[in-house]
Amino acid sequence: MSIATINPASGKTEIIIEPHDSAEVEQRIAEAAAAAKLLRSTSFAQRAEWMRAAADFMEDQAEGLGELITIEMGKPIAQSVAEVLKSVKAMRFYADHSEEFLADVPLADPPLVNASKAWTRYEPLGVVLAVMPWNYPLWQVIRFAAPALMAGNTGLLKHASNVPQAALFLDTLFERAGFPRGSFRTLLIPGSAVGAVIADERVTAVTLTGSEPAGRSVAAIAGDHVKKAVLELGGSDPFIVLPSADVASAAATAVRARINNNGQSCIAGKRFIVHTDVYDEFAREFTRQMSALVVGNPLLPETEVGPLATQAGRQDIIDLVEDARERGATILTGGTVPDLPGWYYAPTVIADLPDDARLVQEEAFGPVASLYRASDTEDALRIANQTSFGLSSSVWTEDLEEEAYFVSRLDAGAVFINGMTVSYQELPFGGIRRSGFGRELAAVGQREFCNLKTVWKA
Repeated sequence: MSIATINPASGKTEIIIEPHDSAEVEQRIAEAAAAAKLLRSTSFAQRAEWMRAAADFMEDQAEGLGELITIEMGKPIAQSVAEVLKSVKAMRFYADHSEEFLADVPLADPPLVNASKAWTRYEPLGVVLAVMPWNYPLWQVIRFAAPALMAGNTGLLKHASNVPQAALFLDTLFERAGFPRGSFRTLLIPGSAVGAVIADERVTAVTLTGSEPAGRSVAAIAGDHVKKAVLELGGSDPFIVLPSADVASAAATAVRARINNNGQSCIAGKRFIVHTDVYDEFAREFTRQMSALVVGNPLLPETEVGPLATQAGRQDIIDLVEDARERGATILTGGTVPDLPGWYYAPTVIADLPDDARLVQEEAFGPVASLYRASDTEDALRIANQTSFGLSSSVWTEDLEEEAYFVSRLDAGAVFINGMTVSYQELPFGGIRRSGFGRELAAVGQREFCNLKTVWKA
């Protein structure tokens, strides 16, 4: 089955690429395994030199890579270029800090364990498989690859099938920068072939960002073979606005949070939960700004919302909105398919959602916002925690007691106060419940794919 770049702004096929056959997959796994033995014996200084060179290569091609991303998955061009530069920043971050993050940790009082000396150390696991999504074709991969390679692991990438050109760019990036051949290899394979790669004895661990069904499948296979897994499975993040908040700032930020990446971001605010005292003010301003967004060709600089990445993804959004409409929800703006080629959907705000609407529990992966009226802080918390997801959250308040209340009670991997959730290489990223397990980024994310070895000396 061929792999294709289909431009979501036009629906036209840009390029067709043949997948790797079984012999090619075997060769690439073997190369990764051989490179793992070499890479673990290199110094942090050497890996950092190579990583900085890879960052330089990517930065030099930022404009072209940005255009490639936009053509493959449809995000506005400025956001695509920003994704490239964010990836570059992360690569340099891990080049600068990995030796510190993975340094030996001595036990403060060795006689407590009858030793003259005792310490722990972090060592690479070996070959790690990354199963990555299309919504951030470079960033999602680099935030795994940079810490993994700097720790001395090698990587295999099974990228989403609709971004094959991004996958092929990443396939050669690190080798061009000086890393041993096979340190990072793309596998152009269908999803049905992933299980066999996880099961391969040369593969030591797997990380996945994607849908819950994909995560369940990958985790089951990894568990059956007793291999480490890290999963990030998306979310339906609450964005809570309380009476003490700067409502105008909250509304403007809410728009950016919801339409960033054309609404296709796991950590985007999706459910906007507003205290009744400021609900009308927020709803009016939020709806006005969502209605005014420029929808169109993502390669044009004035475009604020481009197409959904796939036709199936747009149909999922249509189905969620129509389900809410049929159950009596109020469409404040949008809820329509624009008269444009490709897979566009109008920025949409929906209020008065009944409890049985699918949008109450399911993730809307597109420019669709759900608006909820909360009677008080306890009601806002109830609504926020009523889904089974738990990735991130945003709370808008100037009251320190309210801040403490939500920080301690929200079921989420992160809480952002008076700002939208953003992933930073300096901060751990990940969720709880059906949003997955394990962490990416920061020091803790790098250590996920290391063996924590205890050393005791008499």
